[in-house]
Amino acid sequence: MSPDQPANPETARIAAEPDAAVALARLRGIRHVALDMDGTIYRGAALFESTVPFLELLGRLGIGFTFLTNNPTKSLADYLAHLRQLGLPAAPGQLYTSTQATIEYLQTQWPQVRRLFVLGTASMCAEVAAAGYELLPDDPGAAPDAVLVGFDTTLTYARLCRAAWWIAQGRPWFGTNPDRVCPTNLPTVLVDCGSICAALRTATGRPPVAVLGKPDPAMLRGILRRHGLQPGQLAMVGDRLYTDIEMARRAGAFGVLVLTGESSAEDAAKTSPPPDLVVPTLAELGRLLANAQKSP
Repeated sequence: MSPDQPANPETARIAAEPDAAVALARLRGIRHVALDMDGTIYRGAALFESTVPFLELLGRLGIGFTFLTNNPTKSLADYLAHLRQLGLPAAPGQLYTSTQATIEYLQTQWPQVRRLFVLGTASMCAEVAAAGYELLPDDPGAAPDAVLVGFDTTLTYARLCRAAWWIAQGRPWFGTNPDRVCPTNLPTVLVDCGSICAALRTATGRPPVAVLGKPDPAMLRGILRRHGLQPGQLAMVGDRLYTDIEMARRAGAFGVLVLTGESSAEDAAKTSPPPDLVVPTLAELGRLLANAQKSP
């Protein structure tokens, strides 16, 4: 396990903030927690120390949870296997990925799209193909209905250029998630889907039709429908202001920024509106939830 310390130790300021009482009052109504994964329950391949105790506490409090991830590099089955390897068994209904959100969007909003040129990992491509889409090769004679861009850790320059070519020819294109980088505990910067989309937009002058995943509120609205909840009964917990916390705001959920990933308390202080709550780790959120549930 990885120590779940804030990415910047100087940012570990929270419960003494003036509006903490307001946050605690809202925490009393929480019945379900949506949890980001990268940077929230683990970093890279290391589970945070507070993750398992936090999930166990939710069970004792009678609060449900769903794992959410904008990272489309793995399929649903791969993510479930990954969680099991980390010691976090989860049912399929407890996980929702940006690939699932993108497939659902294409099926409902763009039913005419059947042939795709995809920038994505083999795992992501297999999930898209399993949904009934034809994935086309890097061939100027194989014209797609649309281009789909994901967090492609296998990306080659040739395929990036081919995607740009089809976009420049007027094909609609979509991104699975807006994240600029993916959190990691390795000495590198993992260039994510948002940055790949930025390169394609710069090269072609054409923006994507849609970028799914967080902060699109559809991911949270699906959880609300599934569990029969009102927005105020759902807490969205994540490490990124522009995805996790922005999605909570758009969906009307309670937004909790945890400081174990990308965003710092200084970032939160500059954001308007700010997160509903900022905590250094899941351990502190658990303590606050327990105290709130005990309060009259």
